[in-house]
Amino acid sequence: MILSRTSQYAVQALIYMATQPADTPVLNKDIAARLGVPAPYLTKILQSMVKGNLLVSFRGRLGGFCLREGGKEISLMQIVQLTEGMAFTESCLLGLKKCSAETACPLHFRWVPVKEKIIDLLQETTLDKLATAVNTGKYRLADIPGSLFGSLAP
Repeated sequence: MILSRTSQYAVQALIYMATQPADTPVLNKDIAARLGVPAPYLTKILQSMVKGNLLVSFRGRLGGFCLREGGKEISLMQIVQLTEGMAFTESCLLGLKKCSAETACPLHFRWVPVKEKIIDLLQETTLDKLATAVNTGKYRLADIPGSLFGSLAP
């Protein structure tokens, strides 16, 4: 249940968007530059977030992406389910197609409680909580040091 690169980029991008002024569109290229991620790949991810009703996109010179709801309303689980799919919470740690109490893999009964804690963490963690943590300067959002974010501003 380790997050894919797609999920990591989606979470980072949406946290970044939650740190920006509400209802102000953010350009994909600006997000990509600040996070150090490939812009074309990020565009596809953000478009999937629009289809999943987490973002709104605007075309044109003043276009970009905005969070559909406030960051208080969007959990990490919503983002991960859009990027990983619904099977994210049901898949076997060892990759077996059938893994349940009746047909358990060798790690099944030890993994289930860990998986449940991860799911709870993702469900209770909102973008707003993470954006606040990033805005305090205590936490980083990307591999780029926070001190460089100011120098990248347009």
